[in-house]
Amino acid sequence: MNKKITFLLLWITSLIFGQIPAGYYDDADGLSGYQLKSALKSIITNGHVTHTYDELYTAYETTDSDYYYENDGTVLDMYSENPDGQDPYNYYHNQNTCGTYSSEGDCYNREHLMPQSIFDSALPMKSDAHFVVPSDGKVNNMRSNYPFGEISDPTWTSLNGSKVGYNTTAGYSGKVFEPIDEFKGDIARMLFYVATRYEDEIPGWGASDMLDGSGDQVFTDWFLQVLLKWAAQDPVSQREIDRNNAVYDYQGNRNPFIDHPEWVNAIWNRDPDTTAPTVPSNLSVESVNDTSINIVWDASTDDTGVDKYEIYVDGTLNGDTTATDFTIINLSPETSYTICVVAVDAAGNASACSNNVTATTTQAIVYILNENFDDCPTMEFTPINEASDKDWTCMSQYGEDNSPSIQINGYQEDVNSKDWLVTNQPINMDNYFNEKLSVFFSYTYGTTPLELLYSYDYDGNGTPWQFTWTAVPNVDIPVPAGETSAVTYQLTDADLSTLNGTVYFAFKYYSNGSPTRWTVDSFKLAGDTTTSIDTYVSNQIKLFPNPVDKGQLIQINLNKLTLNSIDVIDMTGKQILHLTEKEHLVIDTTPLKSGLYFVKINTTQGQATKKLLIK
Repeated sequence: MNKKITFLLLWITSLIFGQIPAGYYDDADGLSGYQLKSALKSIITNGHVTHTYDELYTAYETTDSDYYYENDGTVLDMYSENPDGQDPYNYYHNQNTCGTYSSEGDCYNREHLMPQSIFDSALPMKSDAHFVVPSDGKVNNMRSNYPFGEISDPTWTSLNGSKVGYNTTAGYSGKVFEPIDEFKGDIARMLFYVATRYEDEIPGWGASDMLDGSGDQVFTDWFLQVLLKWAAQDPVSQREIDRNNAVYDYQGNRNPFIDHPEWVNAIWNRDPDTTAPTVPSNLSVESVNDTSINIVWDASTDDTGVDKYEIYVDGTLNGDTTATDFTIINLSPETSYTICVVAVDAAGNASACSNNVTATTTQAIVYILNENFDDCPTMEFTPINEASDKDWTCMSQYGEDNSPSIQINGYQEDVNSKDWLVTNQPINMDNYFNEKLSVFFSYTYGTTPLELLYSYDYDGNGTPWQFTWTAVPNVDIPVPAGETSAVTYQLTDADLSTLNGTVYFAFKYYSNGSPTRWTVDSFKLAGDTTTSIDTYVSNQIKLFPNPVDKGQLIQINLNKLTLNSIDVIDMTGKQILHLTEKEHLVIDTTPLKSGLYFVKINTTQGQATKKLLIK
């Protein structure tokens, strides 16, 4: 064995067993099942000093201080701790103890993981620090006397993600409380302590959906499965080890399931599941963009059932899911990633990694035009008045999230209003691919529609009505129906990839005698750039006419460039034509189907790709 690994294992072993008193568990040697449990009951009852309920607050100074996450010595509350970032609130020991409360963060008190109403608040259970822990008062109240369980659709969620809702574990459908994953094993081992320390008393306790009324198994079948699962999935942590030692110093007994976590299965799961799920198969990449990769795979099988799939990216755990697909997010553009999937069952058995797939994220989406109308003097649009004394007006509100916007107000019915809002500069769509448009709209009153148009021939000189305008594809702006309250509409990622060449965009408002107040905000035109396009070469090459009617001839003018080859490629990537003629070229579209094509032009000076639309 590697010496470093050997040292690490010895170090971990010393942490777990280093402070267990010599001979403490000798009477449990060689035992298993409920005999082991009864032996442990005698061991951890002997020496147990009963303290008062009020003394718990003093005990928490050593048993439940945060030296593991923020490392600030505040009260470590499993119901409010955020292990991955800043806590939503903190408590200092012996300050802000409850008292009254109405919200999270008001005060903290003492939470009995096994509700004290079940044992009539009797000592020593009521003050046993092994399972009575500090907790925010509000969350403690929301937990109520509910069993612990697992929830898919919470009815209430705390600020750290603990939940109240209906149980999804087979065998019980009532309301339960689910802590965050970080502390599920901690809570399970605390409740196994309760079942052991008080096995003689438990048959006389009150009814609970967690308890089966016996002193041996103690827990109902469904609840036992939850605890076994949590104990397996969340192994003993250094925080638990330190807490166990501190409680031992305080009240003279230990939690054996922290010292020997294997005893959980030795008592309650004598035939533990040791069979790993089958390896997930046929892992493949379904889609890729600049910051995410979506993957799919075939389900694994298991003798007791697959609990989750873990997704590894470049060897590091990225996330998990119960489904057979997953979207990996927050990736870097133009970066290659190697991915595999591992199946895990409820006992924590893990399969080998699936087949690896490698995917490369696309080039970053760039904004061709991104106008939020926050600064009207420098906006990317020009208001143009064709008829009437009204115009588009910058507003300090009414936009998306009530941000600044641009608005054309409802006019009097006798005013013949014709107004335009036109982009300041033309946009060369040939410099981008996969163009997407998003816009926020709001409208009130009247029935006058708002049109979103584009023009190939507009000259930018302020008389847009004298030129040819066409409706922007895949944009269907609602027509007002006289609403007296504002109606919002969000256009999201409309596909503009069929547009080519240089275009202007414009909003056109022609009053129809029933005027409408229109608001526009967050005009975002995005597209992919490509490093294979040489801007100079692209600007030299002309395809005309484009768009073209099927059957027409297309002229290709290379100007002074020297041709190597031209390829016409359809949307599936299939090469349709390959041409090598010199200088001026003609493409006959008769044999081509209607649709969008890419014309890849290789010259000795560089390469360009043009979009071609055959109608």
